[in-house]
Amino acid sequence: MTDDNIIRWAIRIEFDGTEYVGWQRQNNGISVQELIEKAASQLIGGRPVSSITAGRTDAGVHAAGLVVHLDFPADVVLNKRQIRDGMGFYLKPHPVVILDAAPVSLDWSARFSAIWRSYRFTILNRPSRPALHTNRVWHVKRPLNAAAMHEGAQYLLGCHDFSSFRAAACQANSPLRTLDVLNVHRENEFIFIETKARSFLHHQVRNMVGSLALVGTGKWEPRKMKCVLNAKNRAAAGPTSPPEGLCFMDVGYLDDPFLAN
Repeated sequence: MTDDNIIRWAIRIEFDGTEYVGWQRQNNGISVQELIEKAASQLIGGRPVSSITAGRTDAGVHAAGLVVHLDFPADVVLNKRQIRDGMGFYLKPHPVVILDAAPVSLDWSARFSAIWRSYRFTILNRPSRPALHTNRVWHVKRPLNAAAMHEGAQYLLGCHDFSSFRAAACQANSPLRTLDVLNVHRENEFIFIETKARSFLHHQVRNMVGSLALVGTGKWEPRKMKCVLNAKNRAAAGPTSPPEGLCFMDVGYLDDPFLAN
């Protein structure tokens, strides 16, 4: 469809990514994108609807506030409630929910208008396996020192070449990224790693967490994180942490459509 033939809506969604291949459509399973576009199409009688997301999540990764924009045919009349509740109806029984919806101009993009993205990674740090938090945490039995992990995390703040934390399959043109926040704190048996940046490399967050876990066990000193960063070599860093502990939390925009709605 051309610009003259579409209207654009932004939606904010949450989902449990356990059973999906990630956001992007793939041939080997159900994607969140497929579910969202299908629900939007069903809402308007089967006509096609395309989507762009603020961030492509991996298989097994969750979202608490992922933003997507949808391009509907221009002759369709919709409102916030119809999109939120109507798409929500067609998304059942999948654990994918529309939290909010707002009309946006065609020059607004869920991806390119974003000025920051934030993630949270959750570790359950105790001997016993999770029951209530299955598929929501990385279970680490060995005691972790969250204070040491936080100290090590601070070496990664700022603008750097993050090649050491970049997946081999990453398609980004440059390994340079500016990390604004990387905080680690413990709440009882849980360790939370919270991070924020304009954008991230493929697997960057999970690879940083895998390295910080080595600091937490005492295998690495906190300052080793600086050496790993400076190596600019994926082999220098720790393992990739599992996807189930990761959650896409929020996206920031200079012109946030949901605040004006």
